[in-house]
Amino acid sequence: MAQPPDDPSVLAGSGGVVLGEARTNHEGRRALLLVRGVEDTTELRTLAETMGITIVETVVQSGHNDPRTYFGKGRLEDIADERNSTVAGHPWEAVDLVIIHTNASPRQLVGVNQALGVEVWDRVRLLLALFTSHASSVEARTQVRIAQLQSDRTILREVANQQTTGERAGYGGGGITALQGVLANLNRELTNLRRRQKKHANAQREHRRQRSRSGAMTVGFVGYTNAGKSSLFQHLSGKNVLVEDQLFSTLETTVGRMEKSPRILLADTIGFIDNIPNATLAAFKSTIAEAIDADLTLILLDTSDSLSEIQRKLETTRREVLERQETEPELLEDQHPPHVVLTKIDKVSGQQQQSVVELVAQLGFEDPVAVSSFTGEGMDELQQLIRERLFGQPAIVLVRPPTPASPDASERIVSAMYDHGMVEEDVRSEDGTMTLKVWMAESKQAQILARWKGRIDIK
Repeated sequence: MAQPPDDPSVLAGSGGVVLGEARTNHEGRRALLLVRGVEDTTELRTLAETMGITIVETVVQSGHNDPRTYFGKGRLEDIADERNSTVAGHPWEAVDLVIIHTNASPRQLVGVNQALGVEVWDRVRLLLALFTSHASSVEARTQVRIAQLQSDRTILREVANQQTTGERAGYGGGGITALQGVLANLNRELTNLRRRQKKHANAQREHRRQRSRSGAMTVGFVGYTNAGKSSLFQHLSGKNVLVEDQLFSTLETTVGRMEKSPRILLADTIGFIDNIPNATLAAFKSTIAEAIDADLTLILLDTSDSLSEIQRKLETTRREVLERQETEPELLEDQHPPHVVLTKIDKVSGQQQQSVVELVAQLGFEDPVAVSSFTGEGMDELQQLIRERLFGQPAIVLVRPPTPASPDASERIVSAMYDHGMVEEDVRSEDGTMTLKVWMAESKQAQILARWKGRIDIK
């Protein structure tokens, strides 16, 4: 059986992070995929492909997962022997990575690493490696680093536990081992990163409060990764963002105003994916909050997926949204119920689109809006829906000319309308009367009506 390397940089799942040697470019790597039983590996393969990793072969073993080594000990010995005896032209030539098709325990990751002597990832560590390669902003790099260190810590604890079992000599005072020293350094870095993330989260929370005080309303885009959130955001806001047909091309929050709607803000953020452990998802809490804590949350679905995939992805997204509502209900008191938006309808037939609409209704959602960011179809309907869900029906505001009892210029009143609402029509009469069609929250309407009582009528 292959012996594990002494270099901690190839510990199971560490990717060298514990030594500050994180590898962010995995293009061209070759990997084996270990699968237990009959499972759909499409999503994991797509994740690997996004990173430029080639899965040269899928090795399958039937039966239940071994709690120590995922595969059976004998099967791992066979894999190690074949990998070590490869010659030029063998399919396994230059394989330097093994991926396990599950969220493996630290014990399983370390066990497979010790058996095969090669770097080992599970599904979570594959995601974290992808996040690391895509993180571009300080916010994204900080939260990815936190998630990575949390995962590395569980692996290092398992290795330290195995190495210190029985009587083993340490170094320095108190018998502290080298791995325990690495763990101490990791914990210090994690503490500093969490402190930095907390400051950023507080700043984001304050920005949201300021926007709310100004009368701006926020629409958050959520959905499974690669559902078309960034494309829709770009189409509605006119703001350039990274749009790629890749999983997790967006890791940080982007906020922009909806075109022709100065009081409506759009928030594009990271996508969801199924079966992410809570500890990993918690590292992205502040990023996800921008979209989930919005006044209106839109759940985006890619209609080009199969019906079974659409149902799985919708249930995953709804679960993440509802779990946050249950754990932090005080943040969502005034939030409207989530609404479903079907994307990429230019890629499907009318029959497929209708089947998705029926599926969404069966899962308890209102009739979805169907759009295409490529052709622009459905965009006017979506904008109308957003305005109605945020403001209700538009108000007709009649502004009368100044009087001795209320000498404020009419333009001052109209300016307040523009500041606190979205003016769709502005008609000026010769007698000085102004008629405006305004989308505005009822609370703001009441404030303006009380301030200029007798000068304005709101219908």
